[in-house]
Amino acid sequence: MKRFLLESDVNEIVERIETKDKLEGKTILMTGARGFLGRYFIDVIKKINSNYFKNPIKFIGIDNLITSGVLGSSVYEDDNITFIEHDVIKALEINDKPDYVIHAAGIASPHYYRTYPLETLDVAINGTRHMLDLAKKNNSKFIFFSSSEIYGDPDKENIPTSEKYRGNVSTLGPRSCYDEGKRVGETLCHIYQTNFGVDTNIIRPFNFYGPGMQEKDFRVLPNFGSRIKAGLPLKIYGHGNQTRTFCYITDAIVGLFKVIIDGHGGESYNIGNPVPEISMIELVKKIKKILGEQIQYQIIDYPDTYPSDEPNRRCPNIQKAIEEIDYNPRVNIDEGLKRFFQWTDENYEGLQ
Repeated sequence: MKRFLLESDVNEIVERIETKDKLEGKTILMTGARGFLGRYFIDVIKKINSNYFKNPIKFIGIDNLITSGVLGSSVYEDDNITFIEHDVIKALEINDKPDYVIHAAGIASPHYYRTYPLETLDVAINGTRHMLDLAKKNNSKFIFFSSSEIYGDPDKENIPTSEKYRGNVSTLGPRSCYDEGKRVGETLCHIYQTNFGVDTNIIRPFNFYGPGMQEKDFRVLPNFGSRIKAGLPLKIYGHGNQTRTFCYITDAIVGLFKVIIDGHGGESYNIGNPVPEISMIELVKKIKKILGEQIQYQIIDYPDTYPSDEPNRRCPNIQKAIEEIDYNPRVNIDEGLKRFFQWTDENYEGLQ
């Protein structure tokens, strides 16, 4: 039987959210609620409600189900967790008054935002404004899931990259619909914070991964997991020397909750794991060592379905999150990859 996530990971997340008591009795509305991150929010909130709160969190999930997949679409509901099928590019009318509006909807995989560039812009711009209007109307705290892509391709003096870096982004590149959409979304947050008094936070995720990623996500680690399952050589796009850091899902979700609960008004936060910064070729070698398998790889040109103009390096400076919200990632890359590939072996079919 396929499992969307690991129960042990959910338990770890719940234990590590030290200030979760501040959420007791609150109403949370989240867009993108049946995506990769949204599914974790649902299971974490379900666990917190059952184990900690007499006055439970009420969670309202919003999603259009376009990219949720079969497992994402069939999600748990109860008296405190409800779902509304809705596309956020249209205004949302609800009777509830949420304490938090979390805008996590978006097309995050480069394969898909290359295929759907206008839809990617719509959800980042029009969707963000609709959700900000909802937060304004209800005096809700608003949290925008942006992206590390807003930094573009930083110069070496800005690696690791802090929130103060303004970015090196092309408005005309093949990734620009995603990068610029998120940048406009951040600008909207700033406008609503300064002009209308909406309490906003911006989260800039750096390469989250873990159980629950769809096999047809087309990002590097799901690609690798699918091809390992199929017994095929791994494909590395470009030259293979581009570097990333990877943040396991437990560290990611803990960081997101910490921003939601304790983020300072109007501030943005990098959420990710700053170590190790690793090239794609080094990543394959590490996977081979962890799994103890003879895994072959090929370095190939970027396919037409995947945008080629990707950053050479991406590594977060998380000092601000450490100091302001007590964020400290704990799962090292070896442990995270081990958990992820054990899960993909059980749940992927080898489609790549």
